[in-house]
Formats: sequence, structure tokens, C-alpha cells
Amino acid sequence: MAANRSLQRQPDKLDYASPTQFRFGIHQLPKVEFFTVTANIPEISLGIANYATPFKDIPMMGDKVEYGQLNIGFIVDEYLENYLSLHEWMTGIGFPKDRKQFSEFRTETASMPGSPSKPNKADLKPGSPGAVLPMFSDATLSILSNKNNPIVEVTYRDIFPVSLSALDYNQEATDVEYLRATAEFAYQLYEIESL
Repeated sequence: MAANRSLQRQPDKLDYASPTQFRFGIHQLPKVEFFTVTANIPEISLGIANYATPFKDIPMMGDKVEYGQLNIGFIVDEYLENYLSLHEWMTGIGFPKDRKQFSEFRTETASMPGSPSKPNKADLKPGSPGAVLPMFSDATLSILSNKNNPIVEVTYRDIFPVSLSALDYNQEATDVEYLRATAEFAYQLYEIESL
């Protein structure tokens, strides 16, 4: 009887996960998808609440889930189009020159083809609930099988960029190493679904 239960506990899929089998896409950055070379499923943690006693504090499970940052790395194309699309997203949110940058970015983003949210002009007025929608995007990390078929999909909800790395040019390089950039995103949550 015990041997039968042991056989039922054996895994039926014995393939290992490959770190090179993935595809990553961000709705707001279609030119980044093709050049993405690294992406991650961020860490997740649950806080600890300590229950105080006179002898030793007893750890209890927390009630807030915290997600780590989403990091991607991509090869920069010759005309810097993928780098600039991310750069413009960040400057549109932060409007370093004037407030007009912010409103123009919202209007342009909301009218982009494939935009996850297409609010009407009244929704883009500051203070309305739809005013912040163009600032966010959704992203998907598809984990592929050894035959390049999607088997797991990680969906990131309401992501926005928080950092973009520098581009370092160097004429002393002995071999051509194409420029790579890294970007860090914050998001509301991510969901993992087996396909």
C-alpha cells in the first residue's frame, strides 16, 4: 500500500526549465519585445507579524504580499528606437520640461493602436479616473517548452518604468559588443497561469 502511494507522488514531467526559452512583451513598447534578452519573474514575499510574549516573540504570518521589481534587458537597435520609446514613456510621466509634456504623452498613448485602454477626451482631464490609464501598460512573459510552445504565461498588471540604464559608448573596445540596456518596472501584481 505504501509503495503504491510513493509511485503516485512521483513527478510525471521530468524536463527542466530552460532560462533561454521565453518571450517577453509590453503592450506600450512593441519595439522592445524583439530585442529583449533577459526578463525575470520577481520575488514575492509575505511579511511577518510578531506576537509579543514575555519570553520570545512568536512569528505569525503577515497579511501583505510584496512583489519585487520586474527587470528586463534588451539589445538597443541602431536607431535607438526601442531605447527612446522607453525613455519617452518615463519623461512623459515625469514631464521634466513643462506640464504640457505630461498631457501630450497621455493623449498620444491613449490613441496608440493596441493601447490597452482607449479613454475618450473627457477621461483624460486631470482628476478623472481615466486620466492615469495611459501611464500604465500590461506585460506578458511567456515561458516556452523545448519545442518553443508557450506553456506558462506570467501577466504583469499596470506596469510603469522606474529606471532605465545608461548607454555607454567606448571607442577602446577590441570587439563589437552591441549596446544593451536594462529597465526596471513597478507594477500592481503578477499572475502565473499554466496553458
